[in-house]
Amino acid sequence: MSEVIHDTRSVQTVRHAPYALEVTGKDIREIETARDELRPGTPVNIAFLGNEDHALRVGAASLIRKNGFEPVPIISARRLHSQSDLDGLVSALIDEACPERFIFVGGDPAAPAGPYPDSLSLLKSGILQRHAIGHVGIVAYPEGHPKIPTDRLWHALAWKIAFLKDAGRTVEITTQFGFDPDAIVRWIKRLRHEGIDVPVRIGTPGPADVGKLLRYGKQFGVLTSIGIARRYGFSLTNLVQRVGPDRFIERLSTGLHGQDLGPIRYHLYPFGGILESVRWMNSNALAHRLIS
Repeated sequence: MSEVIHDTRSVQTVRHAPYALEVTGKDIREIETARDELRPGTPVNIAFLGNEDHALRVGAASLIRKNGFEPVPIISARRLHSQSDLDGLVSALIDEACPERFIFVGGDPAAPAGPYPDSLSLLKSGILQRHAIGHVGIVAYPEGHPKIPTDRLWHALAWKIAFLKDAGRTVEITTQFGFDPDAIVRWIKRLRHEGIDVPVRIGTPGPADVGKLLRYGKQFGVLTSIGIARRYGFSLTNLVQRVGPDRFIERLSTGLHGQDLGPIRYHLYPFGGILESVRWMNSNALAHRLIS
């Protein structure tokens, strides 16, 4: 029997929403608070945290769908205990929320909880075929990763793109949030030079305290120097200062303007709260031609 991929009636909405954003299961009710500020069909990524269970993740996906947005579950390889653990979660997500896209990542734990040490092993497991997943998201690190050599990051990215295209899937890259817009522009130029033409969502942190931004940066492998911090607009000696990504967005917009770099979109990390971050994106990013 030939494989049947899930109905992609929502993919146009997913691809062309002005930006995506990310939530955790515990913070999912903030989506309802920000509902009137978001366009229908906005992709909402669901983080895969170690202190949340599958029921919370499935409930978050269901609530996102009920509010008129597109749930995008993140599946963390190293947090899964078995193939049945993986299949049970994906089946429940499809049954309750019918996601059009899944994002597969390696995850934070130092040692895998089960048979999947990284996102490559997840993709090789047959998960796409077993659940007829047609649109796949993967992550990238334009500013590098402190634990993974740059050459290895590029090799893994190229492998995933080729694997997914060969499997007949559509692909979208979401980048980790960062502080160095110049590095992001250089990375996108190299990406296109390498022949990778898939859409890219640039990770953008919403307004938040400096200390919180730095904590999340350390957790997610974002490298920060004093020079980059100053360019971003904050001081490493004032951790309670609340900053928005205005300088980051302005410099990024300038670096991308007039360049033929393929489809580029944005992904909002609302570290300072969903409502405030969404309002910032709606009011400020429009001025920099990030949304329309």
